[in-house]
Amino acid sequence: MRVKRAVHARKRKKSLFKAAKGYRGGRSRLLRTVKDAVDRSRESSYRDRKVKKRDFRRLWIVRINAAVRLHGMNYSQFIYGLKAADIEMDRRTLAYLAMEEPTLFAQVAEEAKTKLAA
Repeated sequence: MRVKRAVHARKRKKSLFKAAKGYRGGRSRLLRTVKDAVDRSRESSYRDRKVKKRDFRRLWIVRINAAVRLHGMNYSQFIYGLKAADIEMDRRTLAYLAMEEPTLFAQVAEEAKTKLAA
């Protein structure tokens, strides 16, 4: 008895074309180029999910550093002061406070500064 592959092949092909929806030219119409385009886009999206986390952390650090310099410290001194003061806040929260709640951030910065001097 021979193996009939039509159902599975059509399903796989259909899912590839669906993933290539919105691509221009042969990248959305020709099976070989669709496969290449979809594979590449999946690789990029996998990689960039990791890169996104790094990029946001860098952004938060830049924002914290800019806010902390207004209080006469730099980023590394501020983080060291926070650790000495036993204040456990992540960089995302600190960056939010620096942008949206400057008075609250000033209190946190002063606390870190006092522990840094001591």
